[in-house]
Amino acid sequence: MRTITACVNEILIAQPFLEEALSRGIINYSALAEELVIPISEMLKKPVKSGAVMMALRRYQSPMDFGNSLKLKRVIQNLGDITVRSNLTDFTFQNSKTLSYSHSKILEQMDNYSNVFYAFTRGVYESNIIISTSQKHNILKHFQDEILLGERAELSAITISLPSDNSKVTGLYYQIFKRLAWEGIALYEVVSTTNEFTILVEDEVVDKAFSVMKRLME
Repeated sequence: MRTITACVNEILIAQPFLEEALSRGIINYSALAEELVIPISEMLKKPVKSGAVMMALRRYQSPMDFGNSLKLKRVIQNLGDITVRSNLTDFTFQNSKTLSYSHSKILEQMDNYSNVFYAFTRGVYESNIIISTSQKHNILKHFQDEILLGERAELSAITISLPSDNSKVTGLYYQIFKRLAWEGIALYEVVSTTNEFTILVEDEVVDKAFSVMKRLME
């Protein structure tokens, strides 16, 4: 049988910003309880009182305090260099039997351009190529027989080097995404390797996004 406490836990876990504000003591318990009365009543299919909801909120224990994790703080403080690349274009192609061949043609040319940014990701139904806009003509040439689903220019990439043990640290990506979201920065694309993390944003917000990433390590 579901309880008010279980409903409160479910709602807070699904809304990490709300959970964090609650754990930091910067949210009004009474006001939040009033807001949750209707959704919790619907979840339990019976009326509930705000007082009972507020009591459940005060008793709530976060599964993990990411902000106070010593290991997480150490990793964040040891994040590596931040690199910014601008004048990028993102291409989205529908996956096909010939896409790998078209991709190989681009890879052959990339060996001749050490200063060109290039990233390729393949999904279930589509693939993305992020490349310096100066190479747009080569993409259109070698992928002329492929189905172009989307093209977006005026993008910038911010790449940050990660510590070698980053995959064993819970909450690292959460901290990065949280800071960017709080600043209202929308991510156009995210690309990561084992020890590098890259976000793709519109040119107009790259300076703001860079500042967020820098402050993350302070």
